[in-house]
Amino acid sequence: MKKTLLATAIAGALGASAAAQAATVYNQDGTQLDIYGNIQIAYSAVNDTDGESRDELQDNGSTVGFSGQHIINPGLTGYFKAEFEHDADEEKVGGGLNDGDQAYLGLKGNFGDARLGSWDPLIDDWIQDPISNNEYFDVSDSSGAALTRFTDDAVYGTDDREGDKFQYMSPVWGGLQFAVGTQFKGDNDSYTVENSAGDDVELDRDDSNASFFGGLKYAVGAFSIAAVYDDLDNYDGEYTSTGNSFDAGDQYGVTAQYTIDTLRVSAKVERFDSDQGDADADFYALGARYGYAFADNFAGDIYGAYQYIDVEDGSEFLNGDDSANEIVGGVTYNISPAMYTFIEGALRDRQDDEGDGVAVGAVYSF
Repeated sequence: MKKTLLATAIAGALGASAAAQAATVYNQDGTQLDIYGNIQIAYSAVNDTDGESRDELQDNGSTVGFSGQHIINPGLTGYFKAEFEHDADEEKVGGGLNDGDQAYLGLKGNFGDARLGSWDPLIDDWIQDPISNNEYFDVSDSSGAALTRFTDDAVYGTDDREGDKFQYMSPVWGGLQFAVGTQFKGDNDSYTVENSAGDDVELDRDDSNASFFGGLKYAVGAFSIAAVYDDLDNYDGEYTSTGNSFDAGDQYGVTAQYTIDTLRVSAKVERFDSDQGDADADFYALGARYGYAFADNFAGDIYGAYQYIDVEDGSEFLNGDDSANEIVGGVTYNISPAMYTFIEGALRDRQDDEGDGVAVGAVYSF
């Protein structure tokens, strides 16, 4: 799940390779507007399903973003964010800002934070990202297992895990914080899936539906632990060809983190609990990220993660295997506060070494 570093660089947990730059274009009478973004280009060589290495020079998530806020009263602030992606490696034929990344509006204050729109699933932010929110390669996760199992042209579902959401996140009380939310898909929402031939097929939804997700986080000193549950309810429905109903199942996980100076270590237990056939998948992972320096000047990060995957029926997710060991790792080097380079590698333990590869790239944040 490749992500841009726009949010993580600002959030700054140790993993940020370089501070994101942002230009404030307006700041007056309690209203502020910022423009920010990055250019990311990478070269990768990754094994395909036949075990042959395929390489390319590609855009790696280049983004332009706009954010703003205004103070409604001393205890209440309205805000928004909108991010758009473009293909920096082939901009002449790429169509400019040709894809959306995330967009939402909200209110925050002493009561907490309530937002509406499109952004990463909570299980991404709280459970998966602390293990490997890397530049190019990440370990697999329960979202991939769910999508592999249920997204095809014969199944009710959704191709959009991020959109049409509402979420409330509480303030932090004595180190404790919680978040609850829902994703609503109306019966007027169509969705697109990829069939076995690789073609996109647009399907109509039969009924309106609201899913549920929630999480709990606790931090004390340098230690934190988070748990998240998602009922995947927008995947429930009927096979369009037979009319048989099914229940996709549930997705949940727990991640713990501990920070020592510039070292962060993390551990994860994550599960896709399928209620349709034997497709349960368990993920056990360890991750670490260390910020290194030369002559007291911060130079970059060294990071890596190991994961063991146990799948009850691996015919789809692991291409016939019931277990796999994954290792991903990399290093970044900061050229300046706004620019850095990286090199990463991955070993997936799949048939014919599928997914193994290396990548190098550069990022400029503005």
